[in-house]
Amino acid sequence: MHSLPLFHRMAGTRVVVVGTGDMAEAKARLVMRAGGIPCAETEAHHAKIGFVALEDERAAEAAALRLKRAGLLVNVADRPDLCDFTLPSVLDRDPVLVAVSTGGASAGLAKHLRLRLEALLPQSLGALAKALEGARDAIRRRYPEADTRRRALDTALGEGGALDPFETSDPAAVHAWLKDVAHEADGEIFDFSLTSDDPDDLTLRQARALGRADTVLHDPLLPEAILVRARADAVRITLPADPPAEGLTVILRRA
Repeated sequence: MHSLPLFHRMAGTRVVVVGTGDMAEAKARLVMRAGGIPCAETEAHHAKIGFVALEDERAAEAAALRLKRAGLLVNVADRPDLCDFTLPSVLDRDPVLVAVSTGGASAGLAKHLRLRLEALLPQSLGALAKALEGARDAIRRRYPEADTRRRALDTALGEGGALDPFETSDPAAVHAWLKDVAHEADGEIFDFSLTSDDPDDLTLRQARALGRADTVLHDPLLPEAILVRARADAVRITLPADPPAEGLTVILRRA
């Protein structure tokens, strides 16, 4: 992974935009859409981020260097080699944001991937997210243990679950789930024998289990490309080993 995806809170912050014309106006609109305040290079001392939208390559390089010397993180339009960060194509289901990036390799590809996702993700996602936010304290009271809380949410939000984001359109479903849901059983285990080292050959069931796992027991020769499909905070243990008594454990063996 060549970049660390981050969502930067922009409300009320100044952001330098260097340039004129359509390209610069598009950057300014993007800043305002996120709640930021576009400003000129003369206000760089108030900003932490800057955009350079200049057609002339030498002028763009010079502007980028000036902003970087002032301590700003800089994005230069159509010049990924000069960028401290790149802009993803964003799917907005406020407050849910899905960002698709190619690291500057192809803005067109990122856009068309986002358009495909637009057709898949329902408009109700935002309402579900807000309902979950509003019920945060109630969920913590129902599930005071962090691991138990996460497993309960994983089950509810999973395919066919009570809060399946592709099926749930009524925000009241969150409160109904809190009233009716039972605690998950401890010690759930999935044991898989993999026939390939290619992560694209993982079945849908295997990929979903990895994404939810608390602990991954794995063959010592299993490639990192497969292991990274698990949550970043999942515990990894090399086989042979006994699975823990609690939580969801995925065992990955090479066939």
